[in-house]
Amino acid sequence: MWEQITSNRVKSAILVAVFVAFVAFLGWVFGRATGWGPAGPVLAAVIAGALAFASYYKSDRMVLALSHARPAPPEEFPFLHNTVEGLAIAAGLPKPAVYVIDDEAPNAFATGRNPEHAAIAVTTGLLDRLNRVELEGVIGHEMSHIADYDTLLMTLAAVMVGTVALLSDWMFRTFLWGGRRRRNVSGGGQAGAIILIVGLVMAILSPLIAQLIKLAISRRREYLADSNGARLTRYPPGLASALEKIALDKKPLGAANKATAHLFIVNPLKEHGGAMNSLFSTHPPVEKRIEILRSM
Repeated sequence: MWEQITSNRVKSAILVAVFVAFVAFLGWVFGRATGWGPAGPVLAAVIAGALAFASYYKSDRMVLALSHARPAPPEEFPFLHNTVEGLAIAAGLPKPAVYVIDDEAPNAFATGRNPEHAAIAVTTGLLDRLNRVELEGVIGHEMSHIADYDTLLMTLAAVMVGTVALLSDWMFRTFLWGGRRRRNVSGGGQAGAIILIVGLVMAILSPLIAQLIKLAISRRREYLADSNGARLTRYPPGLASALEKIALDKKPLGAANKATAHLFIVNPLKEHGGAMNSLFSTHPPVEKRIEILRSM
């Protein structure tokens, strides 16, 4: 189990480092191809960061509202509260706020900018279908997202995606309207022409590349939350069985949408397909997650 956790953390760190290096390289290409120098990338990062962090501080309320989640009264859901409280103590965290979503489809998610402002929401369908050890596995998974500050990490990834999108758009506009300034980039000649070609290719492909890296980070964090959740409960088969039940359930989650789907323990939009679909998915294949958990 510890080897799996270490492997997931290392791979997450590598993905983040690749993302930072990619954004830095795009910024260099942008500066050379447009003649803006470092001012353009810095401005793009500031704008993207301001927008992302403004939403970051309100994201928990927005997500809970979009998901039609309501506070779960302790007298109505005593076992749920006891499970959340027990695993919060095991993780060394404050007890998150507890919410329920009145929906027959089994699923759950965690949100909040830090452990002190966190919430866990589960559907009534999840509570109806899972036994005690399965519910503990799901809550342990969500508690691990909170402990690992995954909301913050994905916000930083969103900042980098936003920066890339702005730089790509600005490069296109510069190529279209740059005129004499564009022709003078890099002093002209063969080197300047190469920079312009690289800049054009990056302007076209960089938003897609950035989104793919972000999705890869998201999938890796799901693996890590599975591993850490299993460590919290000390019973990996519980989470494996829960994932199997959630994935096999065919009922659509009424409140699911593309803006919040990545937060749920299993993608509520029920994606299907082959390798290309997996590449663009926010979650790793459930079958692979179950296989790893059962091998621990």
